[in-house]
Amino acid sequence: MGLVRRRTGQRVARACRLVHTMLSHPNSFPANPMTDLPTSRRPWYQRIGPGLITACVVIGPGSIMTSSTVGANQGYSRLWIILVSVAFMLVYMTLGAKLGAVANTSPGNLIRQKAGRWLAISVGCCVFFISAAFQSGNNIGVAAAFEAFIDSKLIVAGLVVAFNLLAISFLFAFQNFYRVLERLMMVFVGLMLLSFAINLVALQPNLGDLFRGFIPSLTTVGSDTTSQDTLDRLIAVLGLVGTTFVITAAFYQAYLVRQKGWDQSEVRNGILDARVGAVIMTLITVMLMSTAAAGLYTGSKVVLNDPVQVADALGTTFGTFGKIIFCLGLFSAAFSSFLINSMIGGFIVSDCLGMGSKPTDRAPRVMTTIALLTGMSIALATLILDFNRAPTIIAAQAVTVVGAPLIAGVLLWLSSSKDVMGSFAAGWFTKTFAGLGLIVLLAMAGNTAIKTIPAKIDQYLHPKPATPTEDVATLSNASIAD
Repeated sequence: MGLVRRRTGQRVARACRLVHTMLSHPNSFPANPMTDLPTSRRPWYQRIGPGLITACVVIGPGSIMTSSTVGANQGYSRLWIILVSVAFMLVYMTLGAKLGAVANTSPGNLIRQKAGRWLAISVGCCVFFISAAFQSGNNIGVAAAFEAFIDSKLIVAGLVVAFNLLAISFLFAFQNFYRVLERLMMVFVGLMLLSFAINLVALQPNLGDLFRGFIPSLTTVGSDTTSQDTLDRLIAVLGLVGTTFVITAAFYQAYLVRQKGWDQSEVRNGILDARVGAVIMTLITVMLMSTAAAGLYTGSKVVLNDPVQVADALGTTFGTFGKIIFCLGLFSAAFSSFLINSMIGGFIVSDCLGMGSKPTDRAPRVMTTIALLTGMSIALATLILDFNRAPTIIAAQAVTVVGAPLIAGVLLWLSSSKDVMGSFAAGWFTKTFAGLGLIVLLAMAGNTAIKTIPAKIDQYLHPKPATPTEDVATLSNASIAD
């Protein structure tokens, strides 16, 4: 018995010494034994993160509306465009991931060092203004998910305020919130995949037509179409490219990789992560367009003013359950998108102004809060006071005409620079394909400058009756083609 007591006492003493050491030197012990494994030996799902977050900002209310509008009016025939736009997005996400892992400082500092502070200020201010202005659309998307089931505007407005306060609390509650953000976005991605997949399977789409939609074709579906209908559909297709190929999100990939803590040894993980994010974008967008094609396409023109109209239309096909499931996906897309969209504006402008770019810095969180409050204020004025958001939309689109090609050009330039990237500098194939993507952005900017903005101005000067949620498709994150 004495021997047992002596051994027990020795074990207790060792345990006490171990606890004391852990409290005195917490970094000596891993929080999770898996983190001791070399990164290359971890399962693939433990080597991703930034790409998931980028996917969340791309799949927002604007992309849901645009994908559904194209599917409802052109069936499955434009599915191939998703592959093209995601391919452009993937190449720029990869450039951003490499830049974040390899460069010895933040992108904003690099721009100041290599080109001067005025270019850095221009990039930062463009990104911030675009994010803040389009943030109202993400708030409207959250409100639309609630309005599907709640009739009171005041209650819906209160819920919008509550979710913005929750997002702001999230920014300041954690000293280094990247890991929490990553896990939260994983939940939202899972909800979107599940919700939109259930809707699509329930509609039993024609698989033959679906797969034929991936064969490139420029013909317009439908026999009785006027030239105006054709023009509207082509603009909707440009909108689909614009809501998927979000250059500000690709640029922010560099910041997410740095927050993740990756360096040159993790470049392969950055490439894998970007590919996983691109696959998720493709799956969700294909499901959204295919759902609209299976449930709403008749060959006649279909007008959708807000995402809830899609849910209502699908509800007639397979009941209230389908509407609830779709709105669950809509809410996940809207909330995750408006949180990350505001961070894109806040972190990039703070970095480009030299005020810091890390989650532990105060300035990026303050600027993110300003972006959140700006979007919330415009959305509340729209919901409660029927405020006309046309001036903010026009201003944001005007800035995007310049901002999107500028950001793409800067990212391509930095990631191709030998003195920044060394042996990881972009090769000729990557630069060629990224150059094609830049041309696409310039084409969309031209469409916005020549057609979209004049049309918006005319609509503002000669208004017609509209619902508070009208034009939500134009409020995608940095979309310039809607």
